[in-house]
Amino acid sequence: MTTVRVSPAAAPQAAPSAVQPVGYWTWAAHQAVVRHLCGALAGIDLTQPQWWVLKDIAAEDAPRTRAELQDRLAAHLDSGPEEIGRAVDTLVARAWLSVDGAGRVRTTDAGREATRRAVDVLRRVRAEIHEGVPEEDYATTLDVLRRMIRNLGGRADDLNP
Repeated sequence: MTTVRVSPAAAPQAAPSAVQPVGYWTWAAHQAVVRHLCGALAGIDLTQPQWWVLKDIAAEDAPRTRAELQDRLAAHLDSGPEEIGRAVDTLVARAWLSVDGAGRVRTTDAGREATRRAVDVLRRVRAEIHEGVPEEDYATTLDVLRRMIRNLGGRADDLNP
């Protein structure tokens, strides 16, 4: 009897990074980051759209109306104006925001405290996401993605969502 040695099938080689589909990897990265971020914010009873509203209001000197917030945030974030409106309503109901007689939305003391908690959570999340990634590599990645967006006719402004 002759024994034939059969070697296990070699694991398929991964395609070199330069030929892998950027669309897939940017989508997968987006999904992983948003899932992680939303989970962390949920730990302090905050949704991503609620965070966008708090952050936008905290960053501006002049308060905005609900409609201005909806237009501004829905224009460049993955959310419609109705979702931004619900976030405003929820934050007003929690007394984290108030609305003055002219309809301008302002942060309350409780809202400023919630914003501080969210900033702390997001600093931790950023550190988790960036673990093992040198800042230069991160900056290069963003530069490359912006170039690809511009190559396709999109806007790649430095947004701060």
